[in-house]
Amino acid sequence: MDEKKILELTQDILERLYKEFSQRIMGQREVIEQILIALFSQGHVLLMGLPGLAKTLMVKTLAEILDLAFSRIQFTPDLMPSDITGSDILEEDPSTGKKYFKFIEGPIFANIILADEINRTPPKTQSALLEAMQELRVTVSGKTYRLEKPFFVVATQNPIEQEGTYPLPEALLDRFMMEVRIDYPSRKEELEIVESTTGPDSANLTKLLTKDEIMEIQKIVREVPAPSHVIEYAVDLVRKTRPVEKESPDFIKEYVIYGASPRASQSLILGSKARAILRGHVIPTTQDVKALAASVLRHRIIKSFKAEVDGVNIDEIIKSLL
Repeated sequence: MDEKKILELTQDILERLYKEFSQRIMGQREVIEQILIALFSQGHVLLMGLPGLAKTLMVKTLAEILDLAFSRIQFTPDLMPSDITGSDILEEDPSTGKKYFKFIEGPIFANIILADEINRTPPKTQSALLEAMQELRVTVSGKTYRLEKPFFVVATQNPIEQEGTYPLPEALLDRFMMEVRIDYPSRKEELEIVESTTGPDSANLTKLLTKDEIMEIQKIVREVPAPSHVIEYAVDLVRKTRPVEKESPDFIKEYVIYGASPRASQSLILGSKARAILRGHVIPTTQDVKALAASVLRHRIIKSFKAEVDGVNIDEIIKSLL
């Protein structure tokens, strides 16, 4: 592995991406960085935020800057799996009159998928994403169709409207590398948002990376070595989220029913590698692990009833663990 090549390919890429994003998105630097970390780690993101915080615009802008095919799927209670994957339709050859089935690709056949309000559709339809996210393929009528790389899913959830929603099963939640939360902008940022979005639309975004370059960065992230002490730190951190482990603190045994799986340890290390590269370093550190701990762990930890009664949230538990 050529260290110089890594630094050349990723040199100032984070700042250049921020510069392009700032033409449409004000602030949210940490959110944008974590989304990029997930993309370059070949993971997927669960994006949590109130309505009107530019979740859709953020993902669409990312696709435009990276010159990737973008597809938005609005999840609704009547959405069927075939509405996502595609389906076979019966056609007739005009020259012979012979009928045959032709597969019509669904919106899942793109590079960046925005699964909007994923918790509004039943589990049967939610599960249609599972195979695509994990195996990079879909199966329709017994036939398997490969998805084009890079393939990146960003699913959004509205945290305040719970009526008529279907909680995501743990198996699907665990498929997401990170749960990233978007908060309200600062007053200064909100002033800039209103000023820039109520005038002429003059944003002309520059495409910064090609598909091949994105896949090259993804390959580099896999090849970057992680020091043994960083891996040990990530694994120990994840293991201590499990109340069944002897080394777990008392507050974990009291406030947590189920902890994070080994997939969380993998996500912490891959994410730390990507974060280090984006910040101009080659070797990840424990600081990279700590910076990603909340996003990687919060959707994988299930609180106890006592935690609900005492008003303890997941982020407080992770902060205490760190």
